Amino acid sequence: MSSEPSIGDISGYHAHVYFDAVTLPQAQALCANATALFEVEMGGVHQKPVGPHPCWSCQLAFSPEIFLELVPWLALHRDGLTILIHPQTGDDLRDHRDYAMWMGKVEPLDLTLFSK
Repeated sequence: MSSEPSIGDISGYHAHVYFDAVTLPQAQALCANATALFEVEMGGVHQKPVGPHPCWSCQLAFSPEIFLELVPWLALHRDGLTILIHPQTGDDLRDHRDYAMWMGKVEPLDLTLFSK
């Protein structure tokens, strides 16, 4: 039986900003502003589903130390965009399935790639 992780097991977070063709410029601006204001690493702007994500998305990677600043900022500036935020504990399945936090519509993830 595996033990539950502790807060100390969180090495970082990912925020996946979801968008479509219409909201692409809005998502690009949100992600660019986040990187300008916070210590955030922006991934590619994927105009197709990537990994478990059913929508086009852009990933923002950030440390636990800025969670309390960045997440409220995203909530106030997402302007209707859906954002999935999850910790990085080393267990991708649980991070995306059990520990996910959603802003906006909850989208169904394809978690089969995390099957062991």
